[in-house]
Amino acid sequence: MTALFEPCTLRDVTIPNRVWMPPMCQYSAAPEGPETGAPNDWHFAHYAARATGGTGLIIVEATAVSPEGRISPYDLGIWNDTQVEAFRRITRFLAAQGTVPAIQLAHAGRKASTDRPWKGGAPVGPDAHGWESVAPSPIAFDDRHPVPAELTTDQIADIVGQFAAAARRALAAGFEIAEIHGAHGYLINEFLSPHSNHRTDAYGGSYENRTRFALEVVDAVREVWPQDKPLFFRVSATEWLDEGGWTADDTVRFAADLRAHGVDLLDVSSGGNASGVRIPTGPGYQVPFAARVKQETTLPVAAVGLITDVEQAEKILANGEADAVLLGRELLRNPSWARLAARELGGEVRVPDQYHRSV
Repeated sequence: MTALFEPCTLRDVTIPNRVWMPPMCQYSAAPEGPETGAPNDWHFAHYAARATGGTGLIIVEATAVSPEGRISPYDLGIWNDTQVEAFRRITRFLAAQGTVPAIQLAHAGRKASTDRPWKGGAPVGPDAHGWESVAPSPIAFDDRHPVPAELTTDQIADIVGQFAAAARRALAAGFEIAEIHGAHGYLINEFLSPHSNHRTDAYGGSYENRTRFALEVVDAVREVWPQDKPLFFRVSATEWLDEGGWTADDTVRFAADLRAHGVDLLDVSSGGNASGVRIPTGPGYQVPFAARVKQETTLPVAAVGLITDVEQAEKILANGEADAVLLGRELLRNPSWARLAARELGGEVRVPDQYHRSV
């Protein structure tokens, strides 16, 4: 059996292969009204296509734990029961195709309340369904973004509770795996990094203080998330800063902490919290960060970042650099990538009866 098509079991959940889809926002939910934040026909078709294409695990895009936690007014949310019911349609279909449905729980922090990327992605105000953003410290992300409101300790506790409530709803919606979004400059990442966290209380300063909020969220979610179901955490392994930011060394140390708090896999990305940095992109450019965590800790990892080629993906797994690969843009271009990879490598992947003539 090829490494790419070997099943992966975490706790009591078995994922049929190692071809996984990472969270990728679609910015397509209603911004107001009773359907605010709820998945619609676009989301169903988007995720269903990748499931029928043989993807083993699909992590639904960053889904906000509160209205203020959305990146844009058009993001998905899971703070009410209307959203839960809408998600059930998607999770039922994914499970019927043999794909494990997962969801990323998120809060955008100081990068919230922005327009859709194809509209420029600039911050929006109340006249465009926007709101005031919040952060660990009153530091704007860049010159375009407003200065966010600094969270009080009571507000921090409220957000921890929102993550737990969102996890309960995710379970009710039929998701088998929950992922906590701690990357790309959103709220949890903002707390982790000394670049964006200038607090002087119990949530700022030392490594232990800066990781406190993240671990409180993990503990709150793990408490309500069933013990037989896995919990993932997404991290930006580096901010690509020469100094004053979160580093790969921090990520390795943090991975051990996450493991001790009940996290089952680290989804390793990078960047997003510091504007204007130069990132040396190229095929598999983030894989070394995942490989280091896997080598230096006991926490399983998934690698992401310009993984596009079948041989490349197989080699990452066969060499022990990661336990799974997350294909983002490539799965947008080719929803049936997993099925084509199985044909090339001689692996096995479920093919819907309706598509057998194409095998």
